[in-house]
Formats: sequence, C-alpha cells, structure tokens
Amino acid sequence: MPRSGSRHRRASALALGIGLLALAACAAPQTEASQTYDDWDSVLADADGQTVQLWMYGGDDQGNAYVDDVLSPAAAEYGVTVERVPVTDTRDALNRVFTEIQAGRSDGTVDLIWVNGDNFRTGKAADAWLCDWTGLLPSMAGTDPDDPLLQSDFGTPVDGCEAPWHKAQFTLAYNAEAIPDPPTTLAGVLDWAEAHPGRFTYPAPPDFTGSVFVREVLASVSGGSDKVPATFSEDAYDELSPALYERLSALAPSLWRGGDTYPANEAELGQLFADRQIDITMTYGPATLTDLVADGTYPPETKVLTLEEGTVGNASFLGLPANSDSIAGAMVVANVALSVEQQVAKAQPDVWGQFTVLDIDGLGDADRALFDALPTSPVVPGYDVLSRNAHGELAAEWVPALDDGWRSGVLQE
Repeated sequence: MPRSGSRHRRASALALGIGLLALAACAAPQTEASQTYDDWDSVLADADGQTVQLWMYGGDDQGNAYVDDVLSPAAAEYGVTVERVPVTDTRDALNRVFTEIQAGRSDGTVDLIWVNGDNFRTGKAADAWLCDWTGLLPSMAGTDPDDPLLQSDFGTPVDGCEAPWHKAQFTLAYNAEAIPDPPTTLAGVLDWAEAHPGRFTYPAPPDFTGSVFVREVLASVSGGSDKVPATFSEDAYDELSPALYERLSALAPSLWRGGDTYPANEAELGQLFADRQIDITMTYGPATLTDLVADGTYPPETKVLTLEEGTVGNASFLGLPANSDSIAGAMVVANVALSVEQQVAKAQPDVWGQFTVLDIDGLGDADRALFDALPTSPVVPGYDVLSRNAHGELAAEWVPALDDGWRSGVLQE
C-alpha cells in the first residue's frame, strides 16, 4: 500500500476519466426498449437462448458466488446464460461500452453493468444507457415507486435507465475490546483517532469507500448533511471544502503509519482491521460483517458504530448499455435479480447479505414472511436501525471534485 502505488492508480483513473469525458460526446445508438418491446412475453421469447455478459466489480467473493451459484441458475430457467465479467473498477466496463459505441458497434459485448453514482451519470450524459425499459419488468411491482433511493442515483434521475438491485448503508465498525467507550458522532471518531495515534485510517479517494468517508467528514465539519447542498456548485465547493481538507490534514499525522500511506480500498482497510493494526473499519455493505466475525477474520468483539447523525445510504443498480446485443436477455436477468426469491436469497448473510430494494410493507403476506424469516445478526442491527437518520448521496458532480481536492489538499500531490 505504498503511496507511490496509490499515486499510479489514481493517475491511471484520472487518465481514464479524461477519456470517458471525451467519449461522452459520442452519440449512442438510439435503441428504445419501449419501441422494441411492447409486452413481457416478447421479451421472454427473444431472451431464450441469449447470453448476457454481466460486468461487475470482481473483488467481492460473496458477490461473485451469489451471481455464479444463485442468480445464474435462476436465469438459466428462462434460457438465458449469464457470464460474469469481473472488473477492478466499474469505469472499465463503461469504457468498453464507450469504445464500442465510438467504433459504431450495435452488437456490444457488455449487456449489464453493476453501476451507480458518477459512472451512471457519465453514461447517461453520453446516451450510453438504454432507458425506459424497467417499466416492463414484472418484478418492479414489488418496489415502492416513491422510494427516493430508487428515483435518483447520486442526484441523477434514474428515468428507467437502470434497474434497482440492492441498497447499501455506509457503516463504521469497531473492535469493542480495543474501544470500550466508542464515540457516537463522526467528529468524535476523528477526535478518538487523534487520541489514539496509528489506530485509524481510511482508503484513499477515489476509492469508493474512501470517497464516501470524505463526504461524511464534509457533512460533519459543515454542521450536518443538511448544510451541504445536494446539487454541486463551485460556490458551495469553495465555501465548504476548505474546512474539510483542513480537518483531514490535521488528522493525517495521527493515522496509521502517520498518514504517509493509505489503504487502496475497502479490502485493504479490512485486512488492517483483521490484523488488529487498526480498531475501526468502514464499509458500504455492513451485512458482510456477520460472516467475517463468524469465520474469525474480524475480531469477535466487532460491533457496528451507529452515529447520532446517521450515515449516507444509496442503492445499486443494473445498467443496460444501449448497444447491447442481448437486450431481451439482459432485461430477463434484471427482472430475475429483482424477484422476491432472489432478493431474499441475496439478503441471507451467508450468501451476500445485501439489503433488499423491494418494499417489504407492500408485499403480500407470504413474500413478506420470507424476509421476516431471515436470520438476525449478532453483529449487525437491522436495516431500520442502520438507516436511522440516514441521508442521501450528494450529486455525482461532488465526487470527483472532492476526490481531486483531497489529492491536492490532503495528500498534497
């Protein structure tokens, strides 16, 4: 985890981002699902025999196993073959889509992407996503049309351009053996870190987890999440970000290894926590903590740190590139993934432990009972507790601005 390695990764990501922005001016094939398919039976008929390439982050072993062992067999019942394509960064998938669109290919090799946030915004700006197709999915009836997490993705209207997959809640976890009296606010966490040098750190932005931690600190130093406008503006950035970088710069000498280096991602942060080198970790997927404690990876006294001001919550989606050559098959996979059976299976802690996007209260008794029967965790409280006082994500434009500011203002590259 040397700083030089992190610098190389960030430089590569920046170069890729520049490439994506340039390609974003390309016009995508104008394929509209609402024109291609008027009913679900036609989708099912065309999907039979298709192969769907699902591009997704490959560093999550539970996620990989869920797709291979649970989702793929379910899709096969409809004659659809799912091929999981692991990537280290979702931008890799979007970059492939842009490259194929730029080459004029209407038979694209990317059929579904696990996506949200800035990548969705970038793809939508370039008309790279197929839109107005999720309304045909029968499983969408199980969602709440008024759920704000499903209407907007980091401030970008979803507009039927991606199908909901699961919800996430940013969560801090700590070793209660090392921290018998844990802080209750994020400001308290930073104070605790300074009082215990070397026992805390966070992944370096633009890593997804490190990036959201920085946004949480922004809310904290600004007086609360409601003090940070969700819509990005240079004026708001210029007004609020100096206090953020001042606080994180002051914190840096108290971090693990004196802030000379940062974990590259959540996995490296979790390894430090597992090795007892630090006492607090963080994740967007807290349900995974249960198995990590059960198998001895994490300390047995690992507990979730619920903050008084709450934490950010969002939803993950499946995006369907406009130039996919397996549109019907991709729609079937997205519909299967959204079914009650799959959402229950995915919520099992020993499967993947992801929070459902379905409206539990709106389900029938039999379906609701399936969720009620899910095992409770001795480590992680229920979603209703985790999401207490939760706030939404800032607009996607905030993310690269804050990440770039962190590099120059805190890392001082």
